[in-house]
Amino acid sequence: MKQAIKKIRPAGGYSHGLHLLLTILLPILVYSFVRISLVPVAIALILLSKWRVLAVRPRHWMAYLRANAVDIVVGISIVVFMAGTGVMAGQLVWAAVYAVWLLLIKPLSSLLGISIQASVAQLFGLMALYMTWGGSSTAVLVVGTWAVTYVSARHFFSAFDEPYTRFLTDAWAFFAASLAWVLGHWLLFYGVVAQPTLLLTILGYGLGAMYYLEQSERLGTLARRQFIFIMIAIIVVVLVFSDWGNKVV
Repeated sequence: MKQAIKKIRPAGGYSHGLHLLLTILLPILVYSFVRISLVPVAIALILLSKWRVLAVRPRHWMAYLRANAVDIVVGISIVVFMAGTGVMAGQLVWAAVYAVWLLLIKPLSSLLGISIQASVAQLFGLMALYMTWGGSSTAVLVVGTWAVTYVSARHFFSAFDEPYTRFLTDAWAFFAASLAWVLGHWLLFYGVVAQPTLLLTILGYGLGAMYYLEQSERLGTLARRQFIFIMIAIIVVVLVFSDWGNKVV
């Protein structure tokens, strides 16, 4: 599959310049469609940007989509953020963020780069999910949370030589979906950030950082204890000082 994708990736010359031009145009077009209230067209444009899936054999389509899932999640999330603000300046900022993602973050292939991609995808995906469907049924939130965390975790572990990638991905997605089911009955928001998003971000970033440092052989006993203590302390503060009387059931 990696070889199939590599064959259709512009390497240089005219094709590389055209690819770069289209990449730069994508945030501009997305912003333009959102600005004139054609949000579905902006989302369709992001999906159409994955047209290269048709350049590989059909048996590779699912693998190609999985490899690009975090990019799709980030793109659609940014469209949601753009549509959520009617202020031109705010929409331009999100268009700039999308350009940074496409030009600087998405091309990264190092362990740290892939870790950053997964972290951004989970944060943006969960924020967009609860901003858009926060008032929906718990089932919608559970399935959406599972999908976002599964895609992000799979992308994260794909960077490491981890024999239990599938198990760890399934475990994280199941835990996130379970947390969404529990907190979905008392859904709290801190500004625009839902409580499940905040807690999963704290836990995900903390556990991900420990795993990354462990794989890099830089995680000592003291650092591990510090990470665990900080995560627990933040979660306790969030839960204790939350206004549980102001809830959505």
